[in-house]
Amino acid sequence: MLFLHYWQLWWLAPATVKPALLTPGLIHNRQNILADRQPILLFPYNTEVSAMKKLLSGALILLISVTYLYGQGEIDDQYKAFYRHERTFGLMLNTDGLGVSYREGLNTIYRNKKLYEIEMGILNHPKEVKLQNPWYLNGSTFVFGKLNSTLYLRGGLGLQREIFTKEDLGGVAIRYFFTGGPSLAVLKPIYYKVLFPVSQNTYTLKEEKFEESIHHPADIYSKASFLKGINEISLIPGAYGKAGFNFEFSSQDRAIHSLEVGTSINAFVKKVPIMAKEQNKAVFFSLFVSYRMGLIIDPFDPKSNRISTIFIKKR
Repeated sequence: MLFLHYWQLWWLAPATVKPALLTPGLIHNRQNILADRQPILLFPYNTEVSAMKKLLSGALILLISVTYLYGQGEIDDQYKAFYRHERTFGLMLNTDGLGVSYREGLNTIYRNKKLYEIEMGILNHPKEVKLQNPWYLNGSTFVFGKLNSTLYLRGGLGLQREIFTKEDLGGVAIRYFFTGGPSLAVLKPIYYKVLFPVSQNTYTLKEEKFEESIHHPADIYSKASFLKGINEISLIPGAYGKAGFNFEFSSQDRAIHSLEVGTSINAFVKKVPIMAKEQNKAVFFSLFVSYRMGLIIDPFDPKSNRISTIFIKKR
């Protein structure tokens, strides 16, 4: 509703009379209104009508939403496989790093799938900051105080349930899923190229692990080769769990293109030593978004189970 409090106001006349513009003279004759400073409604207000409007608006929004979910795009006349097993690859962006995954989904009952997945990704510490030696700008960047580069490997089982089915071309199928299983943190020590003075203007480089008591950002020229320390890898076992929503939007019945959003947890049996000065932890919570692509596998039509199907559109 619109309320007015100033010199030029619209005074609400009876329903059969048009609104009239109040002039300063007319306003003077209505001192009780100006004294109380009560707002004047621009249009008549009927609580029953307003409630009905809200009800109709809510019903309209609900109808539009359902229509959008169930009836997007053109009629889909493609042949659809009855047994709809899935094989997909995914690229993941997590709040603590990047990852890749492979997943198979096997039909159990209508709209339900049993999931098998394998994932690998980078596990970063939230306090990591890339720096560069201010005196030697040709050196590569490094994370000051980082002890280990950490990867995770995990594999698990799960379930997927389809909430909304994609009926038409251009539609979106919505599913929720959850998975879990064993996880393994793989830690490789990081070596730095450290500057040691030989004379007043001469320095030599030595490859060393980070040592809090002796190293300063200005003492580090760059990181050493990634292969340095590869023979010192250590492992920390753990477990993981993941849950989220999958939005599948491919216009081809046999191809899969989808986006996923959700949350995951990696829990290890002890703290993962990623940083030297910052507090390390054993449990990592993260949010993720993932893009997945793959195929619907039809066991009765092996020739159609080719990865090239993803890039072939029906004419």
